Amino acid sequence: MVIFVLVLVVIFGALIFVVQYQNSKQLDGVDNPYNKTELDQATIDQLDDPMYQNQILPNELADKLSNGEDVTVYFYSPTCIHCQRTTPELVPIAEEYGVDLVKLNLLEFESAWSEFNIESTPTMVHYEGGEESARIVGEQPQANFEDFFEQEVLAEADDS
Repeated sequence: MVIFVLVLVVIFGALIFVVQYQNSKQLDGVDNPYNKTELDQATIDQLDDPMYQNQILPNELADKLSNGEDVTVYFYSPTCIHCQRTTPELVPIAEEYGVDLVKLNLLEFESAWSEFNIESTPTMVHYEGGEESARIVGEQPQANFEDFFEQEVLAEADDS
């Protein structure tokens, strides 16, 4: 019985090692914008996806805000079904409007939920002069995102 338990422990240990090794190898040669060596598999799966480029780290966002910069941030989680449906709609709209939409992955940076007052995903927040000026929460029709960019993001830029 003891030998059986030891064999199971060794097998599980080897399995954990192999999975971690494979994940680390997946990160080799891939642009990893997260400054972390261990990522959730859902994040690894999105590393090469053009929809999830232009990542911002929480400390980078905090620096921009403390410097009074304007920034539009898309807070999302790779495991959120609403984010999975919203991102392919939202990113092309932002590109069409010429908005530099940075993305913050809340799965990788859980402290950002409270740091930036995020209650659910997806959430897009526009900061003007380092202060929040507009927010849109949840899965939305395309027209709502267009209105957000026109009325909140680009209108603010025109007023400057």
